[in-house]
Amino acid sequence: MAPSPLALLVALGAAAAVLAEPLRFVDCGSKDGSIQEVNVSPCPTQPCPLHKGTSYSINVTFASKIESQGSKAKVYGEMLHVDIPFPIPEPDGCKSGIQCPIQKGHSYSYLNKLPVKSEYPSIKLVVKWELVDDQDEMLFCWKIPVQITS
Repeated sequence: MAPSPLALLVALGAAAAVLAEPLRFVDCGSKDGSIQEVNVSPCPTQPCPLHKGTSYSINVTFASKIESQGSKAKVYGEMLHVDIPFPIPEPDGCKSGIQCPIQKGHSYSYLNKLPVKSEYPSIKLVVKWELVDDQDEMLFCWKIPVQITS
């Protein structure tokens, strides 16, 4: 007996949902914006396995509650409640998918890369990603657990 078209559609939908599953994240103080979705690719499970020598795609959809001429990303590795700055290639949010100036009430897709250098230690930690506005207030801040591996 052949599967019904509805059963096939449900199965395909479930497979697509697994591939594009948004991450569970902790909002760590988004004041001037609200996060709608965070995606790190590839990140099949949590904590996200980050392999040394690989670059990961970051996509954050958020809505702004304020006007701002620009934005700047700050990324940290959080270990034992200490934030260690984590350099990224492009900290300017206006060069990372956001149409500047930022308008109040508009939604934006912030796109960036998270390079994991070969010299990083193999360790479990929390990645903390902030995007600040002109007043150094957070448009968004999110955290996810990661495991850096060889």
